[in-house]
Amino acid sequence: MSRAFYWLIPHPLLTLILTIVWILLQNEISAGMIVFGFILGIIIPWGTSVWWPDTPKSFRVGKMIAYSLVVIWDIIVANIEVAWIVLTVPTSKLKPAWIVVPLELREPEAITMLAGTITLTPGTVSSDLSSDGRSLLVHVLHTDDPDAVRDDILTRYEARLLEIFA
Repeated sequence: MSRAFYWLIPHPLLTLILTIVWILLQNEISAGMIVFGFILGIIIPWGTSVWWPDTPKSFRVGKMIAYSLVVIWDIIVANIEVAWIVLTVPTSKLKPAWIVVPLELREPEAITMLAGTITLTPGTVSSDLSSDGRSLLVHVLHTDDPDAVRDDILTRYEARLLEIFA
């Protein structure tokens, strides 16, 4: 595609996604909603493109779909586990923990996806990224083994994100 196309629409996939999301949020399909969604899909990426100077060098869509399925499954399982903890574990018996997760990820988008995934999963919250970007501080609602939680984050999420952004 030409440079003029990317100047007008700097992120075509994001434009398409924003257009579809707008139509879904409106709960009706009409020509006006499609056109307005497309206009928003152009304006939002164009207006924010100055803050996107370093886009990822590569991105594997197929691996991202598999990652999304893993995350959705983990969210479902974690919801059940947190509900069980809330219903059966007295507050005095909770074992919350702060865990430092060392990162191999270097792409800011990949680190953001990891932090978002951790926060989306009930029972865990990403709290802080070290100043050098090499570790993430995570709070866990209840765990007997903080090292196992750290290892699970590294193998289940970070390893997949390394493949997606490789």
